[in-house]
Amino acid sequence: MKRKSNTETAVIRPMTMGDIDAITEMEKLVFTLPWSYDSFRRELEENVAARYLVLEDQGQVVAYGGIWLVIDEAHVTNIAVHPQVQGRGYGERLMRALMRLASDTCMGLITLEVRRSNTAAQALYHKVGFQDVGYRKRYYQDNQEDALIMYATLPLAE
Repeated sequence: MKRKSNTETAVIRPMTMGDIDAITEMEKLVFTLPWSYDSFRRELEENVAARYLVLEDQGQVVAYGGIWLVIDEAHVTNIAVHPQVQGRGYGERLMRALMRLASDTCMGLITLEVRRSNTAAQALYHKVGFQDVGYRKRYYQDNQEDALIMYATLPLAE
């Protein structure tokens, strides 16, 4: 992983099958319950509701995120930034891009769940307009931690 980066020149684009190896490696570094290669393959090839983006800097995927588009609501399935480049604004850029994508496809609301202990992610979500709306008790299988449910309303595309 290259250390030097420029958040403003990084490119956000749709995820492709060629990105999955890098993404599954990042999953292992970021999450205690990482998604498998096959999970991402199915999302890209079989799930008509799924939309995934990657953020690429200097030719390397350094962040990714996904949403499901269901009726008039988007649901964030996952979002991650490589640990070596966290804190540089990539997460905010990617989250805003996911929100724009949802708005551009006429979604009026976007929701997500986040671990109660993940205050850094919660701060990011609050910064981009999410509000706390409730909890899912014992949501995470690895340690039975509760999930905070958050949502944001989206401006509808014209």
